[in-house]
Amino acid sequence: MQKSLEEIELIRESALLVSKTLGVISKEIKEGVTTLYLDKIAEEYIRSNDGIPGFLGLYDFPNTLCASPNSQVVHGIPNDIPLKNGDIISIDCGVLKNGFYGDHAYTFCVGEVNDVTKKLLKISKESLYKGISEFKSGNRVGDVGFAIQNHCEKNGYGVVRELVGHGIGKVMHEKPEMPNYGRKGAGKKFKDGMVVAIEPMINMGTKKIIQHSDGWTITTKDNLPSVHFEHNIAIINGNPEILSTFKYIYESLRIESNEEDGFHNYFKL
Repeated sequence: MQKSLEEIELIRESALLVSKTLGVISKEIKEGVTTLYLDKIAEEYIRSNDGIPGFLGLYDFPNTLCASPNSQVVHGIPNDIPLKNGDIISIDCGVLKNGFYGDHAYTFCVGEVNDVTKKLLKISKESLYKGISEFKSGNRVGDVGFAIQNHCEKNGYGVVRELVGHGIGKVMHEKPEMPNYGRKGAGKKFKDGMVVAIEPMINMGTKKIIQHSDGWTITTKDNLPSVHFEHNIAIINGNPEILSTFKYIYESLRIESNEEDGFHNYFKL
């Protein structure tokens, strides 16, 4: 579904509140902290900034954050188990504000993470931006999926098939579905005004996953780590415009990055 520039601006406001929320909780992610504690901080911050937690109650999900450590792929339910040094944790967050949703994710390191896992994080995040680069007028869904899949599989990683990105707007999950795999030139053609969430979910080992009995938690079949990065993107004047940002995370963690350069041409962050 195509959006007007005014609607895209409202989606951007919601996306940026998610970005700022992730920045706030990034300061708290350390050994000994529980994901329920992070969830409480996130809910309070979103509500104090005139937003509504987008995941809380959506499809009956019980929390504000999806918090998925290590071999959990997505949809992890916050709990009272302390994080450990060497863990990674994917935090996915959504916001509803002014009638529109924002939704994105980042995978954080807890303390010192081994080099093998650091490479998985690096390649997976690179694949996100390779996919975003293909989200432009005239291209198709398969072009985005192929870019992500090719970059990750040539590095030996598994690309999850059952879980995909999506359109976003007044509804959290709109058409089109945005798989992280695909064939060049296949699928729906992109046009100006389309807004989607692109979200590679990449496994260190097999692409196969298991859904647990709680109805939410997804883990890798081989119990190896999984990584999840996500941005919200619009097509404006034919080109991809990232509506979310990781800059608040990077400011908090004192990380220098130029990965978003060239993707903020219409809205200046």
